[in-house]
Amino acid sequence: MSDGRLAVNPGSVGLPAYSDDRPEPHKMESGSPHARYAVLSHTATGWMVEQLAIPYDWKKASEKARQNGRDDWAVWLESGRA
Repeated sequence: MSDGRLAVNPGSVGLPAYSDDRPEPHKMESGSPHARYAVLSHTATGWMVEQLAIPYDWKKASEKARQNGRDDWAVWLESGRA
């Protein structure tokens, strides 16, 4: 950012959980439906990491997934669990 901080996406903005079979069967779960991001700040003693969880209208996102025939995504969006 212009003030010297770095924004890092820790991975769950938009889909807090999923399952996949490639390259090996696995699941990723954040455990909550919140969108997440991290901010790194360089301090005199090194880097500081602040991880943030942000609420959004995950019910609406879940409904949209169901409307598009993705009941699996609907559950993942509401719960953060696959």
